[in-house]
Amino acid sequence: MAKEKKLVEAITSMDVDFAQWYTDVVKKAELCDYASVKGCMVIKPAGYAIWENIQKELDRRFKEMGVENVYMPLFIPESLLEKEKDHVEGFAPEVAWVTQGGLESLQERLCVRPTSETLFCDFYARDIHSYRDLPKVYNQWCSVVRWEKTTRPFLRSREFLWQEGHTAHATAEEAEERTIQMLNVYADFCEEVLAIPVIRGQKTDKEKFAGAEATYTIEALMHDGKALQSGTSHNFGDGFAKAFGIQYAAKDNSLQYVHQTSWGMTTRMIGALIMVHGDDSGLVLPPWIAPTQVMIVPVQQQKEGVLDVAFEIRDILSGFRVKVDDSDKSPGWKFSESEMRGIPVRVEIGPRDIANREAVLVRRDTHEKISVPLDEIAARVGELLETIQKDMLERARAHRDAHTYVATEYEEFVKTINEKPGFVKAMWCGCQECEDKIKEDTSATSRCMPFKQEQLSDHCVCCGKPAKKMVYWGRAY
Repeated sequence: MAKEKKLVEAITSMDVDFAQWYTDVVKKAELCDYASVKGCMVIKPAGYAIWENIQKELDRRFKEMGVENVYMPLFIPESLLEKEKDHVEGFAPEVAWVTQGGLESLQERLCVRPTSETLFCDFYARDIHSYRDLPKVYNQWCSVVRWEKTTRPFLRSREFLWQEGHTAHATAEEAEERTIQMLNVYADFCEEVLAIPVIRGQKTDKEKFAGAEATYTIEALMHDGKALQSGTSHNFGDGFAKAFGIQYAAKDNSLQYVHQTSWGMTTRMIGALIMVHGDDSGLVLPPWIAPTQVMIVPVQQQKEGVLDVAFEIRDILSGFRVKVDDSDKSPGWKFSESEMRGIPVRVEIGPRDIANREAVLVRRDTHEKISVPLDEIAARVGELLETIQKDMLERARAHRDAHTYVATEYEEFVKTINEKPGFVKAMWCGCQECEDKIKEDTSATSRCMPFKQEQLSDHCVCCGKPAKKMVYWGRAY
């Protein structure tokens, strides 16, 4: 039993040190490891399997929206990057540069892509000629590099995996429609698949993407009360098109600039899964994203017939992502390992269960044990997975709502931010000076101006001037 306890004891309690708890779970669940390149990570099979499921489900949803996948180069010439002034200024501090190829110095520096707007614009300028060429609705799955000073596995690393959609449209209305449509794809995916409730809204001008006319975001609340930007969708208007000369011949033969969008989601969603659903025993994965949904653990597997029945159950449950742990570890160790990895349902089967023609189902999220007849196991497992998925979303939403506060006066706002981790809803006048003061005084930032607005008061929480928008504020990762 000492060995069996050691696996869980190695995790720091989240109530003692949340940051250390997060690191412990990442390492003990073998999601990733540190690389020899500072600030980068090795994504291990358990972590990459989650990303593959994210990728698979998002890609399916994208294709239903008419999106096609492409691939752009890894490198961006400096002259190309500088064509859009606001964009290059926004990314300049994070850019990694290639200055030498082989043994020779390059005549022009190459940027290792932090994002691919300029590459897509350069391509579109050559590829789009007529209204018949529109719209272009493209996406690429790739990695990007941003030279972050402070890194944390999945949440912020110098290289990370993501998808970036880049579209071109004939009209401003089409571009705005696509921008909102893709944000809703992200929001639905987070809630339906990751069981993470999100706030949908628009970023302030201070917080929007460099070079965008408008940035829309989904914001999630982690267990420790910090916010996590979980997906963004940007409307570029025709700013990039004018910088790169992306024009098309309209039906009346006039030359018009295209209107563009960009949208992305990254491997930081694995970090979100950990911090929204995890507990002191490790990961807790929602069934629809879990690489293994059911783990069958034979008890006293050395006894005749136990392993045979375990594999029979696996075959019965073949419609789910199911495995049998037939290793020579003790059952207690297998239970702890299954919990650490966040597998939604564990099936325990031993000689006594076989004699009674039943098995024990154990929920990872609540640890509840349920005895079920073997001839009903497929139906009961299916029902249980659906229940777990639904319950996990409801618990996460209840946690978020319980940690969302309202402030109408500045003293109350500062006190709430400092003493009650979570979102604070408050009115704002629209001035960046107030955003800057709030950040300076509390380290909190505007997370979004939600689509569902509320009139909490008639004045700005910071300066007292007439309010224009209700904003979600909070400290964030």
